Amino acid sequence: MSTLNIIDLHVSIETETGSKEILKGVTLTLSSGETHAIMGPNGSGKSTLAYTIAGHPRYTVDSGQILLDGEDVLAMSVDERARAGLFLAMQYPVEIPGVSVSNFLRTAKTAIDGEAPSLRTWIKDVKSAMTNLKMDATFAERNVNEGFSGGEKKRHEIVQLELLGPKFAVLDETDSGLDVDALKVVSEGVNRVKENTNVGVLLITHYTRILRYIRPDFVHVFVDGKIAEEGGPELADRLEEEGYDRYSAAAS
Repeated sequence: MSTLNIIDLHVSIETETGSKEILKGVTLTLSSGETHAIMGPNGSGKSTLAYTIAGHPRYTVDSGQILLDGEDVLAMSVDERARAGLFLAMQYPVEIPGVSVSNFLRTAKTAIDGEAPSLRTWIKDVKSAMTNLKMDATFAERNVNEGFSGGEKKRHEIVQLELLGPKFAVLDETDSGLDVDALKVVSEGVNRVKENTNVGVLLITHYTRILRYIRPDFVHVFVDGKIAEEGGPELADRLEEEGYDRYSAAAS
């Protein structure tokens, strides 16, 4: 059992007009096997939380803590966070020209485990993961995300999740740009990884449609850099009917 604790987190970014506070005191606890959905309107700080956990240099932590099993995540470099068990599926996965998917995945697995996986076993595992995500095996020899459609990029993110086996996965709007079929495949992949590894999931989304396939244990509504309300799956159902207007009106 692992725990990710976010404690009174304040985060800012530098803009042309100076420093701007984005997160204004976020406190959140995730445990292994739990799925937490972060919902809220545009600009509420959802993606800022994701990239702060991952260690993106654009975001400055002004105060607060992020602890993984009691260890200070903020003192870790980006690669140390990955090796400690944190995984980020990006909203806009980047292309890496000149690096094949197979080499990328094996290099990442080696860095996390401290030793290279057996080549014979690894090829079998990669093929199985790609088959599960309905990706053609030829994608393994293509450059990372180069020429991939939006749906293919998102499927590749979940292939990584399945093969790398982190303690906690932060999924930043994994549902954006997916058609219904791709959404089902990606959601099934997340559910399969969770069932097999007991990974904790922090699922960031605007919409409730993905929550029909990945059922959250907890829902947190972000408004203006804070958690405005928390609840169970029923809160997501209510948001589907009511939207975020009442939170925005209260904040203003």
